[in-house]
Amino acid sequence: MFALGIDVTRNAFRRPFQVREFIQQCWFVVSVTVLPTALVSIPFGAVIALQIGSLTRQIGAQSFTGAASVLAIIQQASPIVTALLIAGAGGSAICADLGSRKIREEIDAMEVLGVSPIQRLVVPRVLAAMLVSVLLNGMVSVVGVMGGYFFNVILQDGTPGAYLASFSALAQLPDLWISEIKALIFGFIAGIVAAYRGLNPAGGPKGVGDAVNQAVVITFLLLFFVNFVLTTIYLQVVPAKGS
Repeated sequence: MFALGIDVTRNAFRRPFQVREFIQQCWFVVSVTVLPTALVSIPFGAVIALQIGSLTRQIGAQSFTGAASVLAIIQQASPIVTALLIAGAGGSAICADLGSRKIREEIDAMEVLGVSPIQRLVVPRVLAAMLVSVLLNGMVSVVGVMGGYFFNVILQDGTPGAYLASFSALAQLPDLWISEIKALIFGFIAGIVAAYRGLNPAGGPKGVGDAVNQAVVITFLLLFFVNFVLTTIYLQVVPAKGS
């Protein structure tokens, strides 16, 4: 899997670049992920806002509800939700497509003809997953923050001014950058894992189905581990605002 990631990175800069395949894969990944991502981000942001709002009320720090909930959504929840949907919907479809091509021996036929399946099939799909992850991450951040704002102000009688003021007082631009970097890396991981399992099924239709399940599970495990590493590095390198 690591070797496949290196091959994809190397072939991404080789000509000819499959522009049409890249655009088709971007549209395909967006079509299967944008609606579920939007529907998931609303309750996700609401749950975070309600939980943090209840906690800050208990300790008498209601004025920091906006900052805590928005930072939690942008730094952690947004890239994780995006990656899970990319892996669960887009990655599984990519794995199934490549797996079906493999058992029909289309991949072997391409190699016999001298066409690189990595450059022709895998690179456009991985790049599409990365691009869509970054774009969906922005959408999840906006929808999640709006949902958290609505539920905090309407259901918990929060003050709109305090919600926005605390956010601007504690948030900083690197918080958005680390969110987008996480989404980019998570999209790369989801695409690589899906492509690797799709190119190496056990054999037959059942093997393709097993490969799809394995791809989703492996991606989820890698995402949470990589998220822990990136968060730790970010908190050590970038000082908190006001510190």
